[in-house]
Amino acid sequence: MSDLWTRWTRAIDDELPAAVALRHTVHADPRGSGDEEDTAGLVTEAIGAGDGVRVAKTGRAIPLPGGEGPGVALRAELDALPVLEGTGVPWASGNELMHACGHDVHLAALVAVARAAVRVGVPRPILALLQPREETSPPGALDVVESGVLPEAGVRTVIGAHVQPRIAHGVVSAVPGPVNASTDEFEVTMHGQGGHAGYPHLLRDPILALSQLVVSLQQLASRRIDPVFGAVCSIGRIQAGAAANVVPNSATALGSLRLMREKDRERALETLADIVHGTAKAHGCTAELKINPCEPVLDNDPALAAGAQRWLRHGGFTVDDQFRSFGADDFAHYCGGATRGLMLFVGLGDTAGVPSLHDDRFLPRDEAVVQVAHALVAGYLAAVDAEPA
Repeated sequence: MSDLWTRWTRAIDDELPAAVALRHTVHADPRGSGDEEDTAGLVTEAIGAGDGVRVAKTGRAIPLPGGEGPGVALRAELDALPVLEGTGVPWASGNELMHACGHDVHLAALVAVARAAVRVGVPRPILALLQPREETSPPGALDVVESGVLPEAGVRTVIGAHVQPRIAHGVVSAVPGPVNASTDEFEVTMHGQGGHAGYPHLLRDPILALSQLVVSLQQLASRRIDPVFGAVCSIGRIQAGAAANVVPNSATALGSLRLMREKDRERALETLADIVHGTAKAHGCTAELKINPCEPVLDNDPALAAGAQRWLRHGGFTVDDQFRSFGADDFAHYCGGATRGLMLFVGLGDTAGVPSLHDDRFLPRDEAVVQVAHALVAGYLAAVDAEPA
């Protein structure tokens, strides 16, 4: 297997110029969630192994020639974000979308890995999985799972790799167990009695009630969930009113609830409802609560994580075995059930002074393509080690 690592990674080096050029092309002309047909076609053509199977409407599942036994899917995401790019590079996005989460890098890396795998030959089948709608709900990964394409292709393991600026350059994180949080989005509409701002005693102010709710919801994390495992409850949007001297009849907030243990999820949602309706009642208002379940906890398979750590060290990477994030990823749907999964995080360091994904200046260097590619190889080899013939 050490010989395979050497031959495969050398073949990846040969594929890098074309992969980097593809990265620039994809980055310059991104597509949003659910509209990835053009990107999927471009990447499929670059892989050069046929059209594969259409999945999740705009995605592709492309079996590569060679190998026998249980298959391994290597997943990359197709969609961009509704972000107006601010990088200023010659290959910046030409529309109002941007690959501000590194999906362009992941796609280019998968192409290099896939083409190199066909050249050198690998012991187990590979399914190149071009997945749509990672950034929205309902998620593309759930559609892929429900389509049955993975068991039909004999896939038992799914490997992903994601760039991460919170990890130092040259470091790859391979952590067993929970690494990303579950997430549920919610909308609260506070109904009160509006009117003239100069007569507050005649009103039931929904803005005041909603403001108190935003503060009260913080006790979900600080007082209701074991702090060793934690929770995050964030409000991302508030809408209310149209004038300074008019109290409206209603006010609305959108937020998300994130947890690192699946067993805390039901209790936290019940507590959320209690706080919402209790706060409304205390202010003489009523509340309407809508919950949109999104992603489960992303739970890495321990055997895959341990195997990937060995191969990453073999490849010269420093390995992090502690990194966890309250970010969420629909890759979680591949972890458990019919398949087991491993998500690796590839360190970028502080990229051009931008410490965050989804920023309009976020732009990994092109060398990230080869680092993500090597991480995918490490994940594949760990899957082979964990499930010998």
